[in-house]
Amino acid sequence: MSLTSVTIRPLRTADEPRWRELFDGYVRFYERAPSEPITRHLWQRLHDPASSVFAIVAVDANDVVIGIANCLIHENTTQLAPVCYLQDLFVDPERRRGGVGQQLIDWLLAKAKREGWSRLYWHTKETNYLARILYDKYAPHSGFLKYSIDIR
Repeated sequence: MSLTSVTIRPLRTADEPRWRELFDGYVRFYERAPSEPITRHLWQRLHDPASSVFAIVAVDANDVVIGIANCLIHENTTQLAPVCYLQDLFVDPERRRGGVGQQLIDWLLAKAKREGWSRLYWHTKETNYLARILYDKYAPHSGFLKYSIDIR
């Protein structure tokens, strides 16, 4: 698949079945079980204009969704402008290594510049070596470790 046959665009309502399939794949990749209430709630938020959550998709020449990026815009205590957290990035395993993830990130970087965001950031597992090869092209590892306490 050539890069020219891939288009990045905002998520559409008609993308739901394929988006769900890829989002479930993302959840499983991080060794969690998909949860229908969580997925349904996220899907609703992605289409709520008042929500700070949004999504973009990569589609092939037939408009089939082959990659997703779910993001969150939020304020930051050390910046004057909002930041964008790329929370979920997932490309169909059969379409990887074709530049799709890079195109999704590049689209977000262009949007960040247009919108005046101060930062685009994301996390990944230390052992996600394939993705880290791509991510290292954008920025060096920050050196920070993530600590997380699940309340529920």
